[in-house]
Amino acid sequence: MVLDKNTAKKTAELLLQINAIKLKPENPFTWASGWKSPIYCDNRIILSYPSIRNFVREEMAKQVEALYGKPDVIAGVATGAIGIGALVADYLGLPFIYVRPEPKSHGRQNQIEGLLEDGQSVVIIEDLISTGKSSLNAANALSNAGANIKGMLAIFTYGFDAATINFEKTGLELHTLSDYAHLIKQASETGYIKEDQLNTLLEWRKDPSQWNK
Repeated sequence: MVLDKNTAKKTAELLLQINAIKLKPENPFTWASGWKSPIYCDNRIILSYPSIRNFVREEMAKQVEALYGKPDVIAGVATGAIGIGALVADYLGLPFIYVRPEPKSHGRQNQIEGLLEDGQSVVIIEDLISTGKSSLNAANALSNAGANIKGMLAIFTYGFDAATINFEKTGLELHTLSDYAHLIKQASETGYIKEDQLNTLLEWRKDPSQWNK
């Protein structure tokens, strides 16, 4: 759920400006899942633009406080949200930890890196939500470690039905700075995409797993 429409519009504008979101309806990307997609989102590039990363950091920090007050710990989901999660934690003056997709196969075999004490309240920072599986895997690891998870805040979501269902099943609250609807509206209004490309992007969003097969 987008909390603030003005922030959603501005975030979409900035992501398009720095090509963090690439739109190629005529030459689709192939995701790790095997899905063909006319859009690819790489929010890690935000870290290379100081003014934009500061905007994202401050907006996320403000929303964390508005939604949950100050938690005990901020947790980033590896690898995409480690950088922005650490920036949010620093802005709020809070401890930071991050969660791997699975425990390390060597050393201390940690899945959670950093200090987390039993019962501490945690807000999870994520960069991108597609189906939500990797994000919820991180949340599950934190819960198993004794964390009291207040919610999750992400930069961007595609808004897939699968993600909505997955989050509803777990009861984990998700908020995002921006989403697919705001992105497409911004891209269309600014001439970033043409009308035929817009139609392709809207069609893809209806059934991404079967699109272009």
